[in-house]
Amino acid sequence: MASPVVWFEIIGKDTNKLRAFYGDVFGWKLAPPVPEMGNYSLLDNDGHGIPGGIGEGPDRITVYLEVDEPQAYLDKVEKAGGKTVMPVTQVTDQVTIAMFSDPDGHVMGLLKGGSA
Repeated sequence: MASPVVWFEIIGKDTNKLRAFYGDVFGWKLAPPVPEMGNYSLLDNDGHGIPGGIGEGPDRITVYLEVDEPQAYLDKVEKAGGKTVMPVTQVTDQVTIAMFSDPDGHVMGLLKGGSA
């Protein structure tokens, strides 16, 4: 499959409320929030399903597509009528991300590297 979905994020204003909601309703096990990363909590999915996390910020849900060259895909997005929302950003030594919106304004992420 070309560019599969490999990561998701649920970002909102009250991470404690979100963590409690998804934990109570769906039984999600989330790591303690990391304050220096926007109170981001990684999901422990026991190797099942798509990995992801919950963090603090403006309300959004984003899925990330795995790509080999994020900038090349941002260029394709722009040519196809989408827009760059976040430029290529190095998150760790092994993980690079970017975000774009499609022509209808849906925001998606691009991810290269890591064990997403």
